[in-house]
Amino acid sequence: MKVLRFLLMVALTALLAVGCAKKPAPTAALPMEDAPVVTEMPSEDVRGIRDGELDQQAVEDMTPPTVVEVAGLERIYFDFDQYTLSAEARATLAANADYLKANPGSKVRIEGHCDERGSDEYNLALGERRALAAKNYLNSLGVAASRLSFISFGEEVPLDPRRSSEAWAANRRAEFKEIQ
Repeated sequence: MKVLRFLLMVALTALLAVGCAKKPAPTAALPMEDAPVVTEMPSEDVRGIRDGELDQQAVEDMTPPTVVEVAGLERIYFDFDQYTLSAEARATLAANADYLKANPGSKVRIEGHCDERGSDEYNLALGERRALAAKNYLNSLGVAASRLSFISFGEEVPLDPRRSSEAWAANRRAEFKEIQ
């Protein structure tokens, strides 16, 4: 029995010794004179952007659009934890649709908002559903979808920062901003 134990210990020690990692031999660095040398300049077809040469359209595409509140577009309000449109909200959206039909060149961003109750993730999703409900209703009233975009701010942009039922009711809304 002692011999078996002894052989087992020797075998384990041998496995550990063989299994240990060895450092790889360092490779010699290439001498600098072996590096390739560029002897000719690139053609005129290949060039970078120099100062003042940036395409103006590319700059405009990178600039975020300006959004402004418009007197003809009224905000709508939602009940707690809801994104369904009330009769009052539908009437307001009908008036907003009339304004948009009378101003065919205007594009609108619908911003969904929530009160502070609930997690950030939940409120962002709820704000998105509110904005999307308003967008879909405006589509059904004849406003082209290409003129409407939407975004959710969740609870991040309160209309009323107080912690009261009146403030929470004011913060559960969708706002309409014209994109310029």
